[in-house]
Amino acid sequence: MRRFIRWARAPPRGAGVVRILLIEDDAVTAKFVAFELTEAGHTVERAADGPSGLKFALAGGHAVAIVDRMLPGLDGLELTRRLRAARIPTPLLFLTTMSGIDDRVEGLEAGGDDYLVKPFAFAELLARVNALARRPPIATVVTVLRAADLEMDLMARAVRRAGRTIDLQPREFRLLEFLMRNAGSLVTRRQLLENVWDFHFDPTTNIVETHMSRLRAKVDRTFDRGLIETVRGSGYILRDRPA
Repeated sequence: MRRFIRWARAPPRGAGVVRILLIEDDAVTAKFVAFELTEAGHTVERAADGPSGLKFALAGGHAVAIVDRMLPGLDGLELTRRLRAARIPTPLLFLTTMSGIDDRVEGLEAGGDDYLVKPFAFAELLARVNALARRPPIATVVTVLRAADLEMDLMARAVRRAGRTIDLQPREFRLLEFLMRNAGSLVTRRQLLENVWDFHFDPTTNIVETHMSRLRAKVDRTFDRGLIETVRGSGYILRDRPA
C-alpha cells in the first residue's frame, strides 16, 4: 500500500453522499480507496478489470468514476473512449502510475476529466472526487429512440420493430436515426444530405432516394403498416404512429 498512497488528513466532505465507481485491479489499493471513500460518506461500487468496469459504467448512476490506466481485459483509455462514444457523461478521474506529460494528455484527450498519479495522498484524491461530484449535472442523454412500435438502441446499435430485429447497414442506421430524432416532422432531402452524408451541396444523384428505398424495405415492407411516408416534392416523414 505504501507504494501507491501517501497518508494525509482528509479535508471536509463538502460534496455530500455520492455514488462512485472504482475500477482498479490492484486489490490493496482498491480496498483502501473504497474504505476511505466510504468513511468520507460516499458509496462505492468496485470493478477489478476493464470489461466489468465498462459494464458498470454503462449502467450509469455514478457521480464520479475512478479508473486505473492499466487494467486487465480492457485498458483504461479504451474503456473511457467507449464510454464517451456511448455518450455516458460521468466525470472520470484517472488514477495511475503513468506519470508522463504525454500520458496525462492522452488520458484527458480520451475523455478523462482529471488525472492523479500514484503514489497519491488520499486527501487530494478525495478533494478531486468531491470537485468532480459538485459539477452541475449534464442533461440526461437519450440512448433509446422510439416511434410507434419502432425502437432504436443507440448504444447497442440495434433496431427492432414490434420486437423483431432489423439489420441495418451503417448508413441506413444513421438515416433512420435522423428520421427518428425528427419523428412526426418533415425532413427534407437537403437536411438528409447534410446530416447523414455530410454533403453541403447537392451531388445531383439519387443517393437519398436509393438509401431510403432500402430502408423502407427493411422497416416497413414486411409489416402491416408503414411508418416512413414520402411527401412528394418536399421530403419524408417518419410517423410516430403507424399510418
